[in-house]
Amino acid sequence: MTMLMHKGIDGLKNKVLVLGEAVQDNIALAVQSVAERNPTLADRVIHSDLFIDQAEVEIEEDCLKILALYQPVAIDLRYIVAVLKINNDLERIGDLAVNIAERAVFLQPQPPIETPYDLQGLADKVLWMVRNGLAAQMNLDADLARQVCRADDEVDTINRVMYDRVSEAIHHHSGLAHALIPYLTISRDLERIADHATNIAEDAIYLIEGDIARHRTEDINLASGKR
Repeated sequence: MTMLMHKGIDGLKNKVLVLGEAVQDNIALAVQSVAERNPTLADRVIHSDLFIDQAEVEIEEDCLKILALYQPVAIDLRYIVAVLKINNDLERIGDLAVNIAERAVFLQPQPPIETPYDLQGLADKVLWMVRNGLAAQMNLDADLARQVCRADDEVDTINRVMYDRVSEAIHHHSGLAHALIPYLTISRDLERIADHATNIAEDAIYLIEGDIARHRTEDINLASGKR
């Protein structure tokens, strides 16, 4: 029975890896579709979200099957619990990538304007968080997970700066407000993706240490020597 359970867990790891890669691809494509105002890329993101939704359901069903059949304990149980939560965060990240892609479709016919902030720079930071949150879980790396958690504060700060820049641009160019406002939504969606990446990293800490890290940013900072 133990061998069968571990075979099921190995299958779960592969499915989470595939889902994580699909989600990361969609974030990158969604941001590219905005930067290029490319509705074709945006449509790829929107339509591929069906795969992400189906994968999320399949992973949840596999988790519940393992719980029912094998009643795992200790780290095996923590892994299943962590995957159930990470799975939900990945699905939500996929939805947020679709939101960003939909903004690209909206922007395509709007007057061309210069992006009011470093969209790619923000997206790269957020993608780093998603990628390394998942890597921390796959490689049982609590230090990397804590780095991801700390990075969320930086993304929050960047998002506030972006909001101020877009607001200022609207103030000086009110006629472009219709084309500028979507960038507020895009920045906010990227910030929310960072929040979900933080959740994934916190669940990695739970998996590795059996310690629930949510809402304990101060403890995470202290563990790293940060004051």
